[in-house]
Amino acid sequence: MTEVKASMAGSVWKLVAAQGDQINEGDDVAILESMKMEIPIPSESSGTVKEIKVEEGDFVNEGDVIAIIE
Repeated sequence: MTEVKASMAGSVWKLVAAQGDQINEGDDVAILESMKMEIPIPSESSGTVKEIKVEEGDFVNEGDVIAIIE
């Protein structure tokens, strides 16, 4: 099981993956918005998205868990 974590503080602008999706290492899970920039958050492993821990519009801090990959 792998946790996909925010690389910096920002708002969840868009969720790219959904629970149950098959994703590959390097695929974007979410896109954060910070200081008018869009920052993609990629998965560090391949697998199935078990759980999405945030919703679009949520604010996350660096290190917060965005999703769990199984």
